[in-house]
Amino acid sequence: MEMRGMMGGFYKISEWIMRLSVTNVLWIICSIPFVFFLFAAIFLSQDESQIYPSLVLAAVVAPFTFFPATAALYTVVRKWVMGEVDVPLFKTFFRGYKENYLQSMLGGLLYTLLYVIMFVDYKVYLNELSSFQLLSYVFIGLIFLLFVSMFNFFSMMVHYHMKIFQLLKNAILITIGRPFRSLSTVIVSGFILFISTRFTFLIPFFMGSLIAVVSFYNFHLIYLKLKEQQEKAEAERQQQEEEVEISEDVRK
Repeated sequence: MEMRGMMGGFYKISEWIMRLSVTNVLWIICSIPFVFFLFAAIFLSQDESQIYPSLVLAAVVAPFTFFPATAALYTVVRKWVMGEVDVPLFKTFFRGYKENYLQSMLGGLLYTLLYVIMFVDYKVYLNELSSFQLLSYVFIGLIFLLFVSMFNFFSMMVHYHMKIFQLLKNAILITIGRPFRSLSTVIVSGFILFISTRFTFLIPFFMGSLIAVVSFYNFHLIYLKLKEQQEKAEAERQQQEEEVEISEDVRK
């Protein structure tokens, strides 16, 4: 029997708290090596010489842990946004982990390689080539663009069947082509991250799953808009073909 009124509202809220927290915990557990080295780089390192080794180790393990775990997280979130809110969490998560592991790992390797190249270029132009120091800010912008495109990359991976280079290319194109939607994802995700640093209990239970919900929801709105435009263009094309057929019949 479905609960109504205030008790029904509390029940639904508790359900969503459970869904978000369970999925977030699974994501953290499957990303433990990456989380450990990232935590060491941010909180345990005292100076730059200690930060870089931890960041390097985090980058090495990210394609094999963080990226597959995040793909699994987005697999669950996709179901929620698409209206399937009662899907089994463990089964859906680990099915998404298994099905997307290879593609997410390859995507992680590509993203990590691009990050390393851009970061090295940034440091070179900033410290070694002082006359071209302005170009270092260009690489900061490219790193930021690449980071934002990751939201769309994971969303597209669990929503489409594409090859890895198509996913990466289309993720970047959507990020550039829909700047306001991409910016809203970054702003809301940044706010969630900021709140999580103030209330640290949110990090293991809600931070990742909330950011995934926001980013996939925005991606889904883009998807629906593109689908609507495609259907409209297809309808116009069919109408033009019908008009051509009619004019040819009249000539005959």
